[in-house]
Amino acid sequence: MGGGGRSTGGRAKHDYRPVYQTSLVDPAEFWTSAAEAIDWEVPPGQIVDPTARPVARWFPDASLNTSFNALDRHVRTGTAAEGGLADRAALIYDSAMTGAKVVFSYAELLDEVATFAGAMARLGVRKGDRVVIYLPMIPEAVIAMLACARIGAVHSVVFGGFAAPELAARIDDAQPVLIVTASGGIEPGRKIEYPPIVLQALDLAQTTAPRHVIVKQRPDQFTPITFAAPQAATETLPSSEDTVAAQWLDWEDAVRDAEPADPVPVAATDPLYILYTSGTTGKPKGVVRDNGGHAVALAWSMRNIYDVGPGQVMWAASDVGWVVGHSYIVYAPLLVGATTLLYEGKPVGTPDSGAFWRVVAEYGVRVLFTAPTALRAIRKADGEAKLARNYDLSSLRALFCAGERLDPATYEWATGTLLADRPDCPVVDHWWQTETGWPICANLLGLQELPIKPGSASVPVPGYRLRVLDAEGNPVPAGTEGNIVIGLPMPPGTLTGLWQDEPRFSRSYMSAFPGHYLTGDSGYFDEDGYLYVLGRSDDVINMAGHRLSAGSIEAAIAGHEAVAECAVIGLPDELKGQRPIAYVVLKEGVEVDPAQLRDELIALVREKIGAIAALHDAVVVAGLPKTRSGKILRKTIRQITAGDPYDMPSTIEDPAVLAALEDQIITTRADEEANAAADNGEATLPDSDPVAPS
Repeated sequence: MGGGGRSTGGRAKHDYRPVYQTSLVDPAEFWTSAAEAIDWEVPPGQIVDPTARPVARWFPDASLNTSFNALDRHVRTGTAAEGGLADRAALIYDSAMTGAKVVFSYAELLDEVATFAGAMARLGVRKGDRVVIYLPMIPEAVIAMLACARIGAVHSVVFGGFAAPELAARIDDAQPVLIVTASGGIEPGRKIEYPPIVLQALDLAQTTAPRHVIVKQRPDQFTPITFAAPQAATETLPSSEDTVAAQWLDWEDAVRDAEPADPVPVAATDPLYILYTSGTTGKPKGVVRDNGGHAVALAWSMRNIYDVGPGQVMWAASDVGWVVGHSYIVYAPLLVGATTLLYEGKPVGTPDSGAFWRVVAEYGVRVLFTAPTALRAIRKADGEAKLARNYDLSSLRALFCAGERLDPATYEWATGTLLADRPDCPVVDHWWQTETGWPICANLLGLQELPIKPGSASVPVPGYRLRVLDAEGNPVPAGTEGNIVIGLPMPPGTLTGLWQDEPRFSRSYMSAFPGHYLTGDSGYFDEDGYLYVLGRSDDVINMAGHRLSAGSIEAAIAGHEAVAECAVIGLPDELKGQRPIAYVVLKEGVEVDPAQLRDELIALVREKIGAIAALHDAVVVAGLPKTRSGKILRKTIRQITAGDPYDMPSTIEDPAVLAALEDQIITTRADEEANAAADNGEATLPDSDPVAPS
């Protein structure tokens, strides 16, 4: 099914530096060329309007349809024998949870999308209307997203299994006319029913309720739901359509006899989707993506960053509820005629830590894109990568990581153990955000493959004018940590604002350093122009006037042979401001003396970073709390360690892990306070403020 080899289909490659310079010096010329990869209803005459607010607008006079570009144009050119893609695989669905395996050709996927788009149109969904998609990792999630794009509706995907208050907050903000959901999602050891969550969210929502809820039934896993038929009006009663807030429909009933919808042209600057990301105030931020810039940027990235083209298989092992799923499960692979893979499962436990390698071998995956936390989970369970040896990974061109920094220890394991017999398969760390929608920094394998530096996300991607500034907004020298910012205008495909909240957009991203977008991350450039992203700016530990990167300390600790992963946070200290403490998860089957490990890690941090980086403590824990996308919840760990109140994060993958960690921290703190009190001949008063152990 494609994927083997390293050929780019005869496409000429170029040196990175001149291409990057052109993108900054003459962005209009650069993006004019990139825009030729897209089929336009009205081609762009103006490439960028830098005067638009709140940010520059790309291709402001053009129009297109994203669904047409992802599907129709590949089908219209005929079958593979005729030089087209109609009968080539567009979407592979593989569920480790149910055993289901389905392959949709481009023609088959187009039929599904056009039919569901017609079903939505029949329910009154129109161009510009919002549709909330609350689905697990099943083909209907991809179909619903593309169907929205087809009729110009704006989709807002909510991660399946999010709690009702989180879903309600997104309903309140987006005000959808339709919700698309399913019987439920399946995870190892549990099932989550979605309709009760949707019902509760609709009850909590303050805004006008959506008119319809469509449910994709999963009868083999969940008891089917029977929906009441609409009641017609009588002489004394109005119709249920007029009295019921939202009419519930079975997916199959909704699409039955639906007239397939043709693609609706929209302005390039019209919104394609809203994707909510966590906000510091508790209210989620609705990142808005446009149609034109998004299509151009993603198509360019597939060829030049990932080196994937028609007929080749790309697998982004993420979820459609996150930006990775939007960009590199649903849209980007289809825009360039590649095959995308939708996987319902985990890196371990479904059934074992060889799950990913089974999928790679079975479908000839060319590029695998996953989070470092997935690799750490596999490494923890199978440190020698023995299960990977059971599969043929020869199709793999590259392994990409994003979501969190790829620490050098995990990189070394991936290259030296997992892919030891594949020196031609690079492990590439790259860096981007929900807001940017596609990579900011990467090793551009389709343009010019550069040497890899462990710990670095490589070089700025063309279009991104990256700078590292100090607190006053001055550029800092190479090797000096600072605030990573992007000079305006941002390239195509990045956010065009926050949904109905321009003041918050300016406050969150534009006000700190005028003329620049604030990434919120800290890091530094080295002498060769490689960027090292050290973590969120609020993860910087201020110790005795020195700024220490939690990411740097974590990288040092991760180099210890017993450590599977770790999180470093700053512990409040009256004298020094903060002191770093590490929470450490051991590799599977490893037994160490905690006191000895603590001493070794303190020495290791001092050796790798310097005497100023005095690690205060290292605590062995069973697990680290993470979001469903694999990010460690450092802020929550920091709040628990400091004894501050905290809210259970809506994005948490397993609340039990957080509860266990909190119990361990509280117990450890109580023991240390009791020991300190005994040493001082004093009693510890109940309900007293927690004191940082000295």
